[in-house]
Amino acid sequence: MINAIAHNLKVGIELLGSIDDGQYNDTSVEPYHSSIGGHMRHILDIFDCIFEGLESGQVDLTARKRNQLVERSAHVGIAYFEKTLTQLDALKGADFDRIIEVSDDLGQGMITAKYTVAAALIQAHSHAMHHFASLGYIVTKLGIDLPNEDFGFNPTTPRDVA
Repeated sequence: MINAIAHNLKVGIELLGSIDDGQYNDTSVEPYHSSIGGHMRHILDIFDCIFEGLESGQVDLTARKRNQLVERSAHVGIAYFEKTLTQLDALKGADFDRIIEVSDDLGQGMITAKYTVAAALIQAHSHAMHHFASLGYIVTKLGIDLPNEDFGFNPTTPRDVA
């Protein structure tokens, strides 16, 4: 699981390595006017919340750091990806069936549920793939070449072979 998540996150690093800070910060694409940097920061903040809460067994997905520098600098974004990959790698051999409590605000207040560590990581990965798909749209509208043909596609997404 760790290798698969890391493999897919490395595609984010590929994208950031191929653009400049102007492209990284561009919010001109409608309808949401969100930047590549904003999406990348948000993706990695979810993983960070998990890493922050693993020792105590209490993960709060609303406790995102929202570091604005990560949103503005592709170089800082790459460093955040690398930190995330290092933290993922450190989990190899962990008990992925361990029960933790994950809390989030679903719009009507905080909800806490029991997850396994694996379930939390899978959710963070699925969330990242969802944002990569949104980023694929933004990147295309900005006229940037995608780093590879798999960018933004969930590995389980059927491909039209026609």
